[in-house]
Amino acid sequence: MDLKSFTAAQQFFSRRNFMRSAGICTVAATALPALASQAAANQPAQAGIGRRSGVGAGGDDMGAGRRPMPPDTVIISSNENPLGPAACALDAIGVAAKKGGRYDREYSTAMTKAISDQFQLKPGYVRIYPGSGGPLDLALYSNIGPDKPLVLGDPSYEQGYRAAMTMKAKYFQVPLDKTTYKFDVKAMLAAHPNPGAYYIVNPNNPTGTITPKEDIAWLVNNKPAGSVVIVDEAYHHFSNEDSVIDLVAQDKDVIVLRTFSKIYGMAGVRAGFAFGRPELLARFEAVTPNDRQIGSISLTSAAAAAASLNDKQLVPLRKKINRDTLDDTLAFLSKHGYKFVPGAQANMFMVDVNRPGAEVQHAMLGEKVAIGRVWPIMPTYVRVTVGTPDEMKKFQTAFYKVMNEPSKPLAAHLDFEAIPHELYRG
Repeated sequence: MDLKSFTAAQQFFSRRNFMRSAGICTVAATALPALASQAAANQPAQAGIGRRSGVGAGGDDMGAGRRPMPPDTVIISSNENPLGPAACALDAIGVAAKKGGRYDREYSTAMTKAISDQFQLKPGYVRIYPGSGGPLDLALYSNIGPDKPLVLGDPSYEQGYRAAMTMKAKYFQVPLDKTTYKFDVKAMLAAHPNPGAYYIVNPNNPTGTITPKEDIAWLVNNKPAGSVVIVDEAYHHFSNEDSVIDLVAQDKDVIVLRTFSKIYGMAGVRAGFAFGRPELLARFEAVTPNDRQIGSISLTSAAAAAASLNDKQLVPLRKKINRDTLDDTLAFLSKHGYKFVPGAQANMFMVDVNRPGAEVQHAMLGEKVAIGRVWPIMPTYVRVTVGTPDEMKKFQTAFYKVMNEPSKPLAAHLDFEAIPHELYRG
């Protein structure tokens, strides 16, 4: 989809008269990229067990001390959806806010019912939260510890090994498959004889690649008794792969996390789900997070989430917009001979810059384009979020310029505090 078509789609689907007559409320009029903070610097690996992943993997995740960025900076570093909340979600927030003086007994129930009906889940198999970062911590914390290690992929989302460090659990990072970049479930099974949990992000962050459902099901069916497979489906709606939520319905040892921060464009609105057998979800209650208050979902967030779930055209339209924009960007990279991780099925991709990735990240910021961070196992790759077609054209121009300039080593004192990121994501 080109920029003209994209703009036309936005205008068409945001007309209130059309929404009233056809029940479609898919595209919000504005993008509201959240400005998360960038953590300070890499910290050393846990000796003999695993690597820390990601530039800025430690430090302040809540934005204290963040330097301001120029207002015209293109922010494609946080895996946000530039479309923002759907129009129906914004309308629902306006209606629900008028009831904000009361505790919510309506919208959270509607949100839970909408997702339970979608996946034919029995009562007690779904819990709602303000985002999915909090319940992801709870899922990890409640299944790992000093005698219960964590097995995860590399590279992958850093919240996994962070949870292991919090719980003083050993963690084993298993490299992704070298050809498909999927999680190598057989190698994960061989990594430890009796871990507390396996953590799979699907599609994966940062590679955007997919692990087939049958691979995850194989791990679930062959893992040691007592361990749990935690599947983070934050980016699932962008992919063509089947969800594993049906394994939850089958009472398997599986916990699945979903968020409204990605395809639904609600990163700052804060809504998410945890799916699991009631006894697995009940373990969350025994956990006291060291660094966050999970809290309850707000009335307005629940209303926005329920409205979004009930808009049947929202996901297909946004998935197509993302795919068209991603394909256009990858075609640009191929045309100019740049290598990238193949098979992305998310709103991100990784491109090889043939030099320390942090150098290019910093140089791109100088061109007012904020791109994502670097993972130590792939030090010459940078992650890029899919923005609007116009934003990605600006990325292409800046990237081509930076890649055709001499490499400039980073100053020893340089940090990446200014670059927004999704740690922890909602």
